Amino acid sequence: METKLFSKLTLREIEFKNRIFMSPMCQYSCENGMATDWHLVHLGSRAVGGAGLVMTEATAVSPAGRISPDDLGLWSDEHIQPLKRITAFIKAQGAVPGVQLAHAGRKASTYAPWNGGKPIPRGTQSWQPMAPSPVPFAESYQTPVEMTQDQIHEVVTQFSSAVQRSIEAGFEVIEIHMAHGYLLHEFLSPLSNYRTDAYGGGLDNRIRMPLLVAQTVRKQWPDNLPVFVRVSSTDWVEGGWDIAQTVRFASMLKQSGIDLIDCSSGGMVPTAVIPEGPGYQTPFAYAVRKDAGIATGTVGMITDPFQAEQIIATGVADAVIMGREVLRNPYWPLYAAKVLKADIPWPKQYGRAKN
Repeated sequence: METKLFSKLTLREIEFKNRIFMSPMCQYSCENGMATDWHLVHLGSRAVGGAGLVMTEATAVSPAGRISPDDLGLWSDEHIQPLKRITAFIKAQGAVPGVQLAHAGRKASTYAPWNGGKPIPRGTQSWQPMAPSPVPFAESYQTPVEMTQDQIHEVVTQFSSAVQRSIEAGFEVIEIHMAHGYLLHEFLSPLSNYRTDAYGGGLDNRIRMPLLVAQTVRKQWPDNLPVFVRVSSTDWVEGGWDIAQTVRFASMLKQSGIDLIDCSSGGMVPTAVIPEGPGYQTPFAYAVRKDAGIATGTVGMITDPFQAEQIIATGVADAVIMGREVLRNPYWPLYAAKVLKADIPWPKQYGRAKN
């Protein structure tokens, strides 16, 4: 059976064997930002399971850009070799390896979720978060330092350096994290950006720093390889970042050479009321795809093969970017192919289980 979900997608010179992408999901399992055997098995098993793109978790461009002390990093050359082993394995399974580059901004310096997930008290393990404005994420969080213009440019340089290391590590897709209340989203949203200089105020100023990061990454990344941007399409709060601003920003990202917008939402403030449900974020991907004329991925409570097939077949998005469902079942793409009666190759080691 011909299915759209298992049709190929080509962006620049990279061909994805299907439209099922693995979403970045923090593992909080590093020491000094180093990938471990956990990451090899975690990411490698999703490549074995048939995903077209396997993406790392949010990968910090600096120590200060980590969410927790346990985050993955690419701020030094020492981080390259452990990742190289992982990207080689992913490619050997016919999947594309991707890296999400990130800076946590005011949501930095917290414990891993299973250690409470709360801000680390000031001390030896904590560090000072930075942000566009000195506004904490929540009452219990540290008040971030307002970034100077020199610090803004330093972060741009850190993204640029991480791009060079991503090339050496063997990645074929870069995604820039501009969502979920982290640093670049903090510049975009009027709920967190109170600046009065060239980086705050109206939309053109609030997008200045994130757009500069996107342009810098695109310039440093090989021209034949795609760059994605993950956005929070709305803050789900009146007066915050919304879909109209997202569409305008996506148009500018397209002009800057970005290839796909990964449309998520929320994360800016803890009080947002989000109407979660199956496919609740798909309208954002459709609006960006239609109105900005750029490829999109959609994410959030996509669990059923027929649901995923409909998203692609009806032109809502170009890819489904799956998180928790592929945590529950690393082989979900193989399962979906069976449900949809799509005849796709299985790993030869697993061939006895195909029929």
